[in-house]
Amino acid sequence: MSQKPPSDILDRRRFLGAAGLSAAGALLPIAAKAGEGAKPDPAITELQDWNRFLGDGVDKKPYGVPSKFEKDVIRRDVSWLTASPESSVNFTPLHALDGIITPSGLCFERHHGGVAEIDPAQHRLMINGLVDTPMVFTMDDIKRMPRVNKVYFLECAANSGMEWRGAQLNGCQFTHGMIHNVMYTGVTLKTLLDQAGLKPNAKWLMLEGADSAGMNRSLPVSKALDDVLIAFAMNGEALRPENGYPLRAVIPGWQGNLWVKWLRRIEAGDMPWQAREETSKYTDLMPDGRARKYTFVMDAKSVITNPSPQAPLKFKGRNVLSGVAWSGRGTVKRVDVTMDGGRNWHEARIDGPVMDKSMVRFYVDFDWNGQELMLQSRAIDETGYVQPTKAELRKVRGVNSVYHNNGIQTWLVHPDGVTENVEIA
Repeated sequence: MSQKPPSDILDRRRFLGAAGLSAAGALLPIAAKAGEGAKPDPAITELQDWNRFLGDGVDKKPYGVPSKFEKDVIRRDVSWLTASPESSVNFTPLHALDGIITPSGLCFERHHGGVAEIDPAQHRLMINGLVDTPMVFTMDDIKRMPRVNKVYFLECAANSGMEWRGAQLNGCQFTHGMIHNVMYTGVTLKTLLDQAGLKPNAKWLMLEGADSAGMNRSLPVSKALDDVLIAFAMNGEALRPENGYPLRAVIPGWQGNLWVKWLRRIEAGDMPWQAREETSKYTDLMPDGRARKYTFVMDAKSVITNPSPQAPLKFKGRNVLSGVAWSGRGTVKRVDVTMDGGRNWHEARIDGPVMDKSMVRFYVDFDWNGQELMLQSRAIDETGYVQPTKAELRKVRGVNSVYHNNGIQTWLVHPDGVTENVEIA
């Protein structure tokens, strides 16, 4: 059967469009009701350019990119936070995402010496120190070992750190965006340590990166043998350079500064390397001047991503509140939401997979008539731990710390839908 020429196809579209409008009595905007005399919406009644012309062929974009209409969904930095962008951070646009998987190109970055661009054919991983047989692995060696796939969140310990003394940054991208949640592919660290033969007196590991900062962090052997991965892929493809290509450590549920990127060496010892240097990178300053030490685990936390300052309410009537919750101690069992500043709490609907040390997505469907809202969420994990208010957290921890702020976040929605970061006294 011969194919109709393009002109005939367009004429048929115009005819069907007109016939459809006649039969339906006119397609009205969603908010309008039949009989109110609203004009037909040209977005549906008239042909658009994408109806008229051929689009790009399969040869134009051999690696896919987002639509040009999503150009504002990007990682953003705050230039005044650090002295240079090479030793800085940018933030995941949580307000523009849904589900639980963070796209690879939107995972926040935190670097101490910029992004290392490494040839995987030249990359090596050494294991030495208190082992029976010091070993050096190539990337090919590692990829021939038994693989695992796990979904975990990665949160920087300084996430929400600017909020200890009060509401500072107006957007959940900036208050909570030092986090992402992806599927990692790699081998267990235990597999590698078993090959090298860890000695009984080895209690700590030193993980060292190949970046210009020579980043290194101490890790207890007990955690290393539990659930730590050495990953070479995320979300089904190779790690991105900014996320540690070609090899990184994945330390489930523990603070992000341990997740050494561009991993090149693991040395086994009998004490933390930071202790040998008479310093510690794992302390939270308390009100009395003492410091909490080795605060590795990230406690249960949540944030409402929509509405939020970068995603204000636009429509009255039906709306969807959405957010994410996570816990370094296991699974999130429940998320509660309040719209009146904590006077009344309601259980949110968790939708999608619920996994160990992974984000969950929660929703509340609601109607809005323009009233002021005071939005909060609180996560409860499988251990029974309940996310604290900021006042409860400060009562114990004070305001001199930077790390491990998992206090409940408050958004104030004004009658015009504009939303801002506030605190309840």
